[in-house]
Amino acid sequence: MNFPSRLRLLQFVPEPLPTFRADVAVLFGRYLPRLGVDCHLVGPASAAAPGATDRPGLSCSAYSPNRLRRELAYLALCLRQLWRVDKSNYDVIQVRDMVAIGWLALLFARLKGIPFVYWMSFMMCNGRIDNARAQIAAGGGLRAYAVLVKGLTERWILNRVVLPGAKHVFVQSAAMLDVVAAQGISREKMSAVPMGVDTEVLNPQAVVPERLDGWQGLPVIAYLGTLDRPRCLHVVVEALGHVRRVHPTARLLLIGDASYRPDLDSLLASAAQLGLSEAVHVTGWMASRQAWPLLAGSDLAVSYVPRGALLDTNSPTKILEYLALALPCVGNDNPDQVEVLASSQSGSLTESTAEALADGMLRILADPELARARASSGPGYIEQHRSYRVLAEVVGRRYGALTGKSSEAGAAPGVM
Repeated sequence: MNFPSRLRLLQFVPEPLPTFRADVAVLFGRYLPRLGVDCHLVGPASAAAPGATDRPGLSCSAYSPNRLRRELAYLALCLRQLWRVDKSNYDVIQVRDMVAIGWLALLFARLKGIPFVYWMSFMMCNGRIDNARAQIAAGGGLRAYAVLVKGLTERWILNRVVLPGAKHVFVQSAAMLDVVAAQGISREKMSAVPMGVDTEVLNPQAVVPERLDGWQGLPVIAYLGTLDRPRCLHVVVEALGHVRRVHPTARLLLIGDASYRPDLDSLLASAAQLGLSEAVHVTGWMASRQAWPLLAGSDLAVSYVPRGALLDTNSPTKILEYLALALPCVGNDNPDQVEVLASSQSGSLTESTAEALADGMLRILADPELARARASSGPGYIEQHRSYRVLAEVVGRRYGALTGKSSEAGAAPGVM
């Protein structure tokens, strides 16, 4: 990368700021600035930091307990920022995962002659539509129909106005790129930028393995991430039941929590029905630096992502962290996991049934030395292909090509 002058990006994001999302805080806050790309984030304020914030690199709207007031305050902030923007202070305007704000930003970008970029990390409209239809099928009332109308309207605007009007579109995965291309968006103006790992922070040599009290000497299977109902983790619990037919003392360590308490209760009830209550432990939410030692202290880790049109376009992070820790792992056939596990040859790839997951786990437990030897190539693969250092270079080249600021401005877009 070679920017003769720093490239300035104005980015609008939906989550409250300051954010801990790695694809925002790490990619845009740490690695891209090293390449000469400065990002000013615009987002709503969080309940934890409710005061309106406006400082270099960050602008937040005022927080309110009332959702409508929060949304109106953020809309007003976006309009103020877009009104002030011109070529003298920003080179690119970017919006992530917000259709209405994306439409507004596209209009202002055209008026002011600044490239507009859309970043799609999740198929938000499709998710809203699917959830609304499920609620309607379950007897949902007018609110479910209103959400459905909103989802359908936003999807039309996204596919017919925002994405066609954008100079470039970043998507989350190769699978998502295929879906968006099927809507008529040119592949030449899209780049797939999957999730990554901050390898400067996650260093397997610096992680000291830990185990829960009383679990020493027992086969331990770990899972890292949300335990929300849509993740269908009862499948992983069922897999544990199959494993325990061969290893009766095997344990499942769920490092995470559910956003909604009934979802966790339902998962624990599934474990109880299978007689596995004593074999399953939930840690609750933990900081990454607390979770990694527990992962490293496990015999293997599992990454299960339910198959379906929506989640198939995701880029799971947990499998990347397992590989970065050189931890033997099992992952089901989510498209991005297929790419990672097939390319790295560092883990076990299975179908999406409890029986298939259990078979993968049993192969690891049957020959742990071989599994550790395979997993040892994981950190090198992550550093070369899925570190935020590498991802930043890909994204930086796209901005350089878009603005003509980089000596690599002719670099062709495509899949990371």
